[in-house]
Amino acid sequence: MDDQNKNLLLATALSFLVILGWYILFPPPEPAPQPEAEIAQTAPAGTGVSAPSAAQAIGADAQTNVAPTDTAVDAPRITIDTPRVAGSISLQGGRIDDLALKDYRVSLAEDAEIVTFLTPSGTPQAYYALYGWAPGAGLSPEDVPGANTLWTLAEGDTLTPETPITLSWNNGKGLTFFRSISIDDDYMFQIVQSVMNEGAGTVTLAPYGTLARHGQPLDLKNFFILHEGMVGMADGTLSELDYDDMADFELDTRTGARTETTQIESNGWIGFTDHYWMATLIPEPGQSFRAISKFDERRDIYQTDVVLPTVTLAEGEATDVTTELFAGAKEWATIRGYEKDGIEGFLDSIDWGWFFLLTKPIFAVLHWLNALIGNMGFAIIGLTILIKLLVFPLAYKSYASMAKMKELQPEMEKIKERAGDDRQKLQQEMMALYKKEKVNPAAGCLPILLQIPIFFSLYKVIFVTLELRHAPFFGPFQDLSAPDPTSIMNLFGLLPFAAPAPESLMALIFIGILPILLGISMWLQQKLNPAPTDPTQQMIFAWMPWVFMFMLGGFATGLVVYWIANNTITFAQQYLIMRRHGYKPDVFGNIKSSFKKSPKAEK
Repeated sequence: MDDQNKNLLLATALSFLVILGWYILFPPPEPAPQPEAEIAQTAPAGTGVSAPSAAQAIGADAQTNVAPTDTAVDAPRITIDTPRVAGSISLQGGRIDDLALKDYRVSLAEDAEIVTFLTPSGTPQAYYALYGWAPGAGLSPEDVPGANTLWTLAEGDTLTPETPITLSWNNGKGLTFFRSISIDDDYMFQIVQSVMNEGAGTVTLAPYGTLARHGQPLDLKNFFILHEGMVGMADGTLSELDYDDMADFELDTRTGARTETTQIESNGWIGFTDHYWMATLIPEPGQSFRAISKFDERRDIYQTDVVLPTVTLAEGEATDVTTELFAGAKEWATIRGYEKDGIEGFLDSIDWGWFFLLTKPIFAVLHWLNALIGNMGFAIIGLTILIKLLVFPLAYKSYASMAKMKELQPEMEKIKERAGDDRQKLQQEMMALYKKEKVNPAAGCLPILLQIPIFFSLYKVIFVTLELRHAPFFGPFQDLSAPDPTSIMNLFGLLPFAAPAPESLMALIFIGILPILLGISMWLQQKLNPAPTDPTQQMIFAWMPWVFMFMLGGFATGLVVYWIANNTITFAQQYLIMRRHGYKPDVFGNIKSSFKKSPKAEK
């Protein structure tokens, strides 16, 4: 086996092993089942959350923990109606606990419901935001509004981008609290909490905001490539914790919950992120606060709090504090817009992964191409072309080196004859020949090795980003984030029965149109060169395209589209470069010879 074949075989084997290892260790996640018993079970009435303790909010000398009761009332609701979200706010606690995303549906079915994001306490997997004040010196828990306070609607009737609402509550002891809630055209709520001291003496209290979710999401992917759970930014440092990580927090004996607290000096936010949706508490830029993450094992509640600095009010004084709540879809353009408006590091709430130096620009270009072309599938093809143009100088040197190696083949055979069994002499003369002719035998491996991080980065982008969800290409390919829906089993839709479910083993066997095209494109790429003379290499090369075809068949359609486009462009580049260097690939001749039996097999 000559050095050229060794290097090519090594590069192929490395690429194969990396993708095989990735597929085995991190297979595409299966949809999480929803057990009937679990759906039927309801959470306790009320919230069951733990409000920030006074010690956490104000200081070690202040009151003990404030824990709202678990009693719920049939409180009036205020309608939320914007171009992008619908829902309501409960006057019990002023909770934002009912929110649906108008632009997104749970599936591609025509009658599919829109995505429900936030749900009230008392429903399965309740998820909501609430606000309040932690009492300090001169106050008891009953003197401040909390999770179960029944507010009065003071202004407005429906929350829209043009019409905010204001809630009020008087504690009967000289303190009047107001809460003004507004929302923009997308997913950002603004909450202004204010208090007026009209005769309660000097009081101390601290405003807070809370996000609580009862139990882990039913559709939790639990997939290595995707982060789901707590996400936060603390003065430029991103923090990501899975739900299981929150269960390992140190137990706070005051609250009975496992708790972790981070002091943020000037800029930050904290909340929960799902695959495509996110809820985040965001104090004003420049505002110091405490970010608290909790897990209450007794009630199975995950919680994040922001506790703002303590305020002291003498009689006749008033104060207010503003925070924001993002609750909606993790759209790149929308989140980037909020970041430009001052929310530091907000774009990092999208899980870009270890290869963020590649994934961020790759998606930015993909988003631009999609806006330009109007079709995400063709945008992926356009991205592939741009990537190939970017790495073309390296690819040109690689293919030129391979062509040069073919020219040196006769000279290399002579060196082998002269060296005989003397391996040291063979290596010395080979290296001298490479140096003389200025050829790098390893150059052919570089494009393959470079494709690995690009492949993984694009896989991350396609799997994680919302913009690929339910993004159509053409014909049957209506979701580029899902595997190819066609199948050999029903002759790609010609027979009157359904294809295997994407997550089933049968779907990996009875593959669709795109994986078959992928295998063909790899096979044609091989035919630019004659088959190796070594029987072992012949066997590996003959099987490799079809093995990859089945391995990658279950991957997202968008990724398979990229791979087919990449193979097609690579074929064209390599063919033209070889022709330029005086070597005319006999593609049809190589195809014909591949169907002939080898001399060894004919004996």
